[in-house]
Amino acid sequence: MSAAAEPRFGIWAPVYGTWGARSHPDDPVDAGYRRTRDLLVAAEANGFTSTLLAEHVVSPSDAQAAVLETFTAAAAVAAVTERLEIIAAVKPLLFHPGVLAKLALGIDDISGGRFAINLVSAWFKPEMAALGIEMPPHDERYALSAEWLDIVQRLWAGERLDHRGARFTTEALQLVPGPVAGPPTVYFGGESEPARALAARAADVFFINGRALPETIDVIEDLRARPRGDRAPLRFGLSAFVIAREAEAAAHAEHDTLLALAAHDDRSRLMAGTDKDVAMMKVNAGVPRVGTNGGTLAGLVGSYDQVAERIAAFAAAGIELFMLQFQPLEAEAERFGREVIPRVRALTLAAA
Repeated sequence: MSAAAEPRFGIWAPVYGTWGARSHPDDPVDAGYRRTRDLLVAAEANGFTSTLLAEHVVSPSDAQAAVLETFTAAAAVAAVTERLEIIAAVKPLLFHPGVLAKLALGIDDISGGRFAINLVSAWFKPEMAALGIEMPPHDERYALSAEWLDIVQRLWAGERLDHRGARFTTEALQLVPGPVAGPPTVYFGGESEPARALAARAADVFFINGRALPETIDVIEDLRARPRGDRAPLRFGLSAFVIAREAEAAAHAEHDTLLALAAHDDRSRLMAGTDKDVAMMKVNAGVPRVGTNGGTLAGLVGSYDQVAERIAAFAAAGIELFMLQFQPLEAEAERFGREVIPRVRALTLAAA
């Protein structure tokens, strides 16, 4: 294993209330701000350095289910944490780029330069229909995202911007004050060719949906081979669901339990409302997994030592940030911080 920088660990905020089975007896479906606040304050103390807040106005799972509002929560979390990077997902269809750029600068100020965005080009059709927003076809959404992101990044760079584009207009728009310590980081994910092309041109970090190490290496090599112009090299994050125990057998038994619980969840609304052209839903379709965005497909199920070794292998391949899901969320995040993060640090030091 080649030497790699010590990886960073993030945690998905429970904006839908849970990232595993909704019927788990020890993991209440609670999408309230106070749960997220307490979870992230504890996560920061347990060695996590980042969090991701997904963005939905209505829940993709259940129209009547609670869902946390992303940007008010991000601002509030910024005020009660000290070191945590706060990544808020954003759909360009919901925000004029000038409004979002200003909103982001406000949270950047509150956090002291710890705010970032994760650009999501939208995939759940009923949400847009409920808001009366036209949802363009798949590839057109990425063209819209490209124009939107260009405006945002130019405003963050301090430009006084006149823009007349296919979707957006600005007139002598300049945002003051600017960023605290440089423009917010732009995260970007996606499985399709338009997504990868835009990420290679304009993102800072590419989020990879959980998958096995060889497949992850293929994605990294594909993105690294694409032109970047004068931008710094693209960096990489990985989404994964972790089940770690003292013994490997106990971890796999827990995995089986979570799979059985998740089998009772009703996914009909989610699947019916997903744009059929969204590539994310086609990757490893039908393969059992726990969690979203690849979940347990990354293979972080096993003993503490096994999970640490697999994380170290991903880090050696180029993954710098692991954005993690757990169930029960609070207890398993604390376990990971106590048992796995120190092991990963030891492996990283040994390989240096």
